[in-house]
Amino acid sequence: MKRKMRSRRLHSGVLLDISMTPLIDTALTLLIIFMITTPIIQNAIRVSLPKGEAKEDEGGSQELIVYIDKDKHLFFNGQEYEQEKIVELIKKHVGEQEEKKVYVKADQEVSYGQVIGLVDRLKVVSGVSHVILATQRLT
Repeated sequence: MKRKMRSRRLHSGVLLDISMTPLIDTALTLLIIFMITTPIIQNAIRVSLPKGEAKEDEGGSQELIVYIDKDKHLFFNGQEYEQEKIVELIKKHVGEQEEKKVYVKADQEVSYGQVIGLVDRLKVVSGVSHVILATQRLT
């Protein structure tokens, strides 16, 4: 009877030893896939910026970016929205903070009137200190 108990203990001990190597390999593979695909997803909006000599604010982080593509569609955080909804989302993201900068990256084919209309709406949001029009450096 004691032998049966010992053999059960030995067999159950073998089952508890699980190799972690495949689990770690899978986790690292998924991490690499996400690291590669995230920048691709963020750069999916095609905008041809106008060229200029002025330096963009290189030191600050560009958290709040509104894109206007050549078809006059507005994007924020990779999603397309109407202008009113973007203003609401900016208000929500700014919250109680002060001195936040909003970057507007408009395609060079978008009319000046539409860009200024958006800039005017964003300038009155409380907490937004600057609305910056992004340009591409002259080469």
